[in-house]
Amino acid sequence: MWSYYGAKTNLVDLYPKPKHDLIIEPFAGSARYALKYFDRDVLLVDKYPVVIDIWKWLQSCSEKDILSLPKRLPIGSSFNDFAFDCNAQRLFYSFISGCGDHSPRNKPTKRKTIDRPNHVSYNLKRVAASLFKIKHWEIQLGTYEDIKNRNATWFIDPPYQHGGYVYPMSSLKIDFASLREWCMVRTGQVIVCENMKADWIPLVPIGVCNGSLKRSIEGIWTNEETHYHNLQQSLFSQVI
Repeated sequence: MWSYYGAKTNLVDLYPKPKHDLIIEPFAGSARYALKYFDRDVLLVDKYPVVIDIWKWLQSCSEKDILSLPKRLPIGSSFNDFAFDCNAQRLFYSFISGCGDHSPRNKPTKRKTIDRPNHVSYNLKRVAASLFKIKHWEIQLGTYEDIKNRNATWFIDPPYQHGGYVYPMSSLKIDFASLREWCMVRTGQVIVCENMKADWIPLVPIGVCNGSLKRSIEGIWTNEETHYHNLQQSLFSQVI
């Protein structure tokens, strides 16, 4: 729905399909998995207030609300120069104008204002057309520990052990040993996302992620065996 650091836009099709009517994302972020299967019941939880404010604002929006936002701002302008209706609207516009940011920015990037001048307009239309998907979702500010254990598909995508320190809610603040135990006692289908460099939970690789500077291997832990359990060597061999 909106650009965010670590979003699973290019990986979401690799994860196992949900087996339950309820999807729970305890580290919601931009909730790419829930968006793919939006017709299920969805519970989003995140302890970063910015993330929750944006989701709740979007949930209250009409298509007209989204399409009335500026399609582009002048080069060098600040988001502070525009009279947004509320802070959540400004936060949303900050992310939609950027590219995979982990926190709100104050001005558009050169890449989006000069190199791709129609970027914001395209994304606003895409978001407006997708608002219907999230109207029935439950969205909560909180931590994974606050969530009642229940039969569901748990899509658990925490700030990564290596690299997740850049988030405002940094991976450096996570007790990964406790998170591991919590993941392993969830009821239903459990899918944990991580980079294969992580050592806090046993992982199997699912695909290669091509970053701007390097390639990495994405992995998962699940409480149910998948076909990925037979692909380790072929995936590792793709990494340079």
